Amino acid sequence: MIHIVFNESEIELMKEVIELDESLAGEIIQIRDDYAVGPLSELDTTEGWQKRTEWWMDLMQHSHYSNNEIKEVDDRETIQLLKAKLDENPEEQLWIWMGQNQHDVCGYFRVIPEVKEYQGRVMVLYMNNLPFINEKGQIFYPSWLNEIQPKEFLKAKKLARPVTLSEFEIDPDEWKKLCDENSMVRILEGGKKIVGKDERFYDSEILKNLTNEWQKAWRLVGNTLHRMKIKTGDVFIEWRIKQLINEDKIEVTGDITKGWKDFDVKLPGGKKVEVKEEQEANN
Repeated sequence: MIHIVFNESEIELMKEVIELDESLAGEIIQIRDDYAVGPLSELDTTEGWQKRTEWWMDLMQHSHYSNNEIKEVDDRETIQLLKAKLDENPEEQLWIWMGQNQHDVCGYFRVIPEVKEYQGRVMVLYMNNLPFINEKGQIFYPSWLNEIQPKEFLKAKKLARPVTLSEFEIDPDEWKKLCDENSMVRILEGGKKIVGKDERFYDSEILKNLTNEWQKAWRLVGNTLHRMKIKTGDVFIEWRIKQLINEDKIEVTGDITKGWKDFDVKLPGGKKVEVKEEQEANN
């Protein structure tokens, strides 16, 4: 059994789940790229993949990771290794775990065309509109796997089902459609329906967390990520903040070439109305 997850935190989560149920014992592999943002055009070519890599490298330079050693993410290698393992052991099954969010679903669409030849050995566990019990004993509907307690996964495993022949026919076409559309942002509208948006989609979320008072840039990042309903990663949000600064939609004091704790941000004077306009434009 090989488990596919789409978020780093879920590697440790799955290890805890396996400790509780040895029948789930197997290798845990992460698909690392976030296919819910960024260019996807011609991703099956070296040139297309290089364009996506360069796009990510540019975003990383605007982020708080810029002073760290930045490593390229190449899921092509991961997928080839995965397929080699399936070829080596004809009894091996692949279990794809995903939460109800665009990051996981886009990752699923990325993987499915690559494992079509293993139909019958590929299982999917999609926590779509499913109730779980949280640490306080309350019922809730998680969007991400890491919101679910490890012991709750023992019930969730009963939901595992084979990816159907029909899905193996339809879902690769959906991935091709997403690549051809090449939107900069992709969101989940329910089920497995992914809809493309432009790169400004999250700008209103950033702007509504600004006031006419100065605040640390890192606080703006944290508040935006915490309060937004449709989640994305910190790197994308930090890149958009830099773009909004360049467009004079965010006023800044301090040195933005240094760390995110070294400069402050606020709305330009009298710009609160514009925040509302930005929100309405994205709705």
